Amino acid sequence: MSDWELGLLDSSSLKLLGGVVVVLVVATVIAWLLGRRLGPTSTIVNLKQRVNAWWLMVALIGAVLAVGETVTIVLFLLLSLLALREFITISPTGRGDHKVLVWLVFIIPAVHYWFLWEHWYGMFSVFIPVYAFLFLPTRNALAGQTAGFLQRTAAIQWALMVCVYALSYAPALLQLPLAMEAGRDAAEGSAPGTGGATGAHLLLFLLIVVQGSDVLQYVWGKTLGKHPIAPSVSPNKTWEGFIGGVLSATALGAALWWVTPFSPLMAALLAFISCVMGFAGGLVMSAIKRDRGIKDFGSTIPGHGGIMDRLDSLCFAAPVFFHAVRFFYT
Repeated sequence: MSDWELGLLDSSSLKLLGGVVVVLVVATVIAWLLGRRLGPTSTIVNLKQRVNAWWLMVALIGAVLAVGETVTIVLFLLLSLLALREFITISPTGRGDHKVLVWLVFIIPAVHYWFLWEHWYGMFSVFIPVYAFLFLPTRNALAGQTAGFLQRTAAIQWALMVCVYALSYAPALLQLPLAMEAGRDAAEGSAPGTGGATGAHLLLFLLIVVQGSDVLQYVWGKTLGKHPIAPSVSPNKTWEGFIGGVLSATALGAALWWVTPFSPLMAALLAFISCVMGFAGGLVMSAIKRDRGIKDFGSTIPGHGGIMDRLDSLCFAAPVFFHAVRFFYT
């Protein structure tokens, strides 16, 4: 039976997910106690919505990893399509773009993820930034609508790069050669931290660190935040929240070194880089929302907003993390 037909969860992955569940149980209890004490204020309602949404998201990622690589890739394809829909909805596209949008939404993402599913790394890595990048504006030019052409084309290219190409590097972690090599090392009894890591471990490590950084930045910002980083872009993003959240998530990454092929120091370094890139993703998306005059990309996830509101940090962190791991460990 080929690898993609096997479940991707093992005892280490279950320990990671179990730790996340414990955190969610604590958060659920805290939200319930605060609700009893303060009543159904808007803040408490939002907190409960966020926690409930996290339960669903953790259950979903655990379920698809348990089924296998194919279903995990399909999940990220669907997330890319939903994110594209949100992004295009707020973009300055017109009637002349409708035919190119068919390629953008229904054809190119499916082909790109098919290359990923086929483990065809060469085409996966160049299909969108080379071939789709050149094809889409050419197809749009054939429509003959020149008014606002540069702005419309740039929005389409940006949506494809962020919502599909960048995000797809998260499931691509499942296919790093490291996964197979480390698995053999584990079977041979390698020391902890040098073997036994799989692509699922890397994906869970990235998700926990980056999403954990988002939560920790929110908590630190709410408790100590006083100095906005870019008040005209996102007044809620403060230096206190950024520093506290990134350093806390970096420590979290270092603590999870045992499930990776990294040393504790390298795990901390990669976690730090991922968290900084995640912050950059959130800041950039905040600037886009501010430019388009909206608060959230959508309302798909109660308490969080749209798909892109939850995945903005991952879109920026995943490609950098993938290539850093690929460079140093394969």
